[in-house]
Amino acid sequence: MFQQGLSGLNAASKSLDVIGNNIANASTVGFKGSQAQFADLYANSLNGVSGNNPGIGVMTSKLAQQFSQGNIETSNNPLDISINGGGFFREVVNGAVQYSRNGQFHEDNTHTLVNAQGAVLTGYLSNAAGVIQLGAPVPLTLDKSDLTPVQTTTANFQLNLSSAEKVPATIPFDAGDPTSYNKQTVLNVYDSLGTSHIMTTYYVKTDANTWDVYAAADNKEIISGSVAAAINIDPNVKTARTAYNDAVRATPPDPAAIAGAAFVYAQAAHDSMAAAAVVPPAAASPAQLAALDAAFTALDPTGSNSITGMTPDQINAKLAAAITVPAVKAGTLLFSKTGVLDPEAMALMVPTPQTLPFNIQLPIFPDTGSQQPLTVATTFDKTTQYGSVTNDLGSVQNGYSAGSWQRYAIDANGVILGQYSNGKARPMGQIAMANFASVDGLTPLGNNAWAESSASGTPQVGVPNAGSMGSLRASSVEVSNVDLTAELVNMITAQRVYQANAQTIKTEDSVLQTLVNLR
Repeated sequence: MFQQGLSGLNAASKSLDVIGNNIANASTVGFKGSQAQFADLYANSLNGVSGNNPGIGVMTSKLAQQFSQGNIETSNNPLDISINGGGFFREVVNGAVQYSRNGQFHEDNTHTLVNAQGAVLTGYLSNAAGVIQLGAPVPLTLDKSDLTPVQTTTANFQLNLSSAEKVPATIPFDAGDPTSYNKQTVLNVYDSLGTSHIMTTYYVKTDANTWDVYAAADNKEIISGSVAAAINIDPNVKTARTAYNDAVRATPPDPAAIAGAAFVYAQAAHDSMAAAAVVPPAAASPAQLAALDAAFTALDPTGSNSITGMTPDQINAKLAAAITVPAVKAGTLLFSKTGVLDPEAMALMVPTPQTLPFNIQLPIFPDTGSQQPLTVATTFDKTTQYGSVTNDLGSVQNGYSAGSWQRYAIDANGVILGQYSNGKARPMGQIAMANFASVDGLTPLGNNAWAESSASGTPQVGVPNAGSMGSLRASSVEVSNVDLTAELVNMITAQRVYQANAQTIKTEDSVLQTLVNLR
C-alpha cells in the first residue's frame, strides 16, 4: 500500500544526492555533471493483463553522466591544458590506464608530466632530431638536456641586385674598400662545435647581367683567411705551441724561457703563413710578403730572439692582420633579360662553367677546435636583378649553436615544444588522447577519471585535433560543466517531489487508520 510513496521518496532522495554531488563539484576542474533518470514500475498480473494496474511506483533507471563541453578558463601554468571538443587525456596509474578531462599537470622529479593524484600523462616522445615517434603511447618523460649544436652546411642569400648599378670604380675587389663592390650581406653561420662565425658575401657587377661573388669569414676575405688558418694544421706550429705551454707551466716560471718560446712560436707561425701565401689559389705579391715580414720583425724589435708579454693567440692576431693576398671570387651569377638567374647560361661560361650551389670554404681563424674548413653550399634562390634598388631580401642557413632548455610551449595539436636559449624550438613529445564510441558507458573512478567498460567500447587512441579528438589549449583549464543555477532550481523541484511523496504516505496512513477504526 505504501510502495508508491516509498519508491517516490527513494527516487527523490537519489535525485537530491545527484544534485548535491553536482553542486559540490561545481568548481572541480574537468568534472562532468550527472543526471538521475527514472522509470515507472508495474507488477505483472497472473493472467498477464495489467491494463488496470495503477503501477507500484518509480525506480532509478540510470545515473547518466553529462559529457557536454565545460567553459575554458586561463591560468598561469603552461602545463595546464584544456580540451576543446571530444576526447580524454590518457593517463596511467600503477600500470592501469584511465581517462580524464582534467588537464592540470606538472613535472615530477624525473621530468615526467603527472597530475595532482600522481597519474602519468601518456603520449609520444621525439627522437634526437625532434621527430615525433608515433606508436603505442608511453609516459611523457621529457628530455631537457642541452640542444646539441648543428654545423652550417647550407645557406641561401636572397637579394635584388639592381640592374641600374654601375661597375665599381675601384678594381680589383678589396673587402676593405667599399668602392670596390656594389653590395655586402652578412649571415651568422656555425661550426661543428656551435661557435658562431660571420659569413660575408660581396657582390661586384662586372658587366650587364653579370655579378661576381666574393666571400669572407669573420671579416677576413676567405683566401687571406685560409693563409692565416694554415697554422691550425701546421705540425711545426703545434710543436712550438706545446713548447710554449710547457714553459708557462714550469715551476718555478722562467720569464726568459717563456719569452724565447714565444719567439720560436712566432717564427713557426710566420713561416707557416708565408709558405701558404704563395700556394694557389693564394698568390701573395712581394709587397704583401714584406708586410708579413715586417709584422714579425715588430714582435721582436730589438732582435733578441725573445718576445715578452704576448701569448701565441696575440701573436697569431698580429701576423694574421698583416697578411693579405689577392681575393679570388667564389663564383659568378648570370641573369636573364627578365631579371632572374640563368643557370643554363652559367653552365656554359668559359673558362670555368658555373653551377649552383657555390661550395664556399670558410677558414676558421682563430682555431676553435672544430672541423675545418667550414664548407657552406651557398645558393641564391629567388635572387633577382630588377631595376629597383639593390636590397637584401633575407638570408637563411641551417646551423645553430648549442642551447639550454628555457621553457615549454604546447600547441593545439598537443605537440610539446621545448624552447632553448639559442632561439630554437624542438618538439619534445606529443600528448595522446582517446575517445570512445559511447562515453556514457565509461566507469567513473573518482579523482576526475574514468575507465573503459564493455558499454563504452574500446578506446580510440590518437593525437589532438584529428578525427573525433578536440584541440588543446595550454595555460587554461576546462572547468566543471555544472550549471549551478539550474542545479539549485532542480533541488527545489526535488524537494517538492520529496514532500509530495511524503504526503502520499501520510494520506495512505490516514486511510488505513480509518479502516482499522471500523471494527
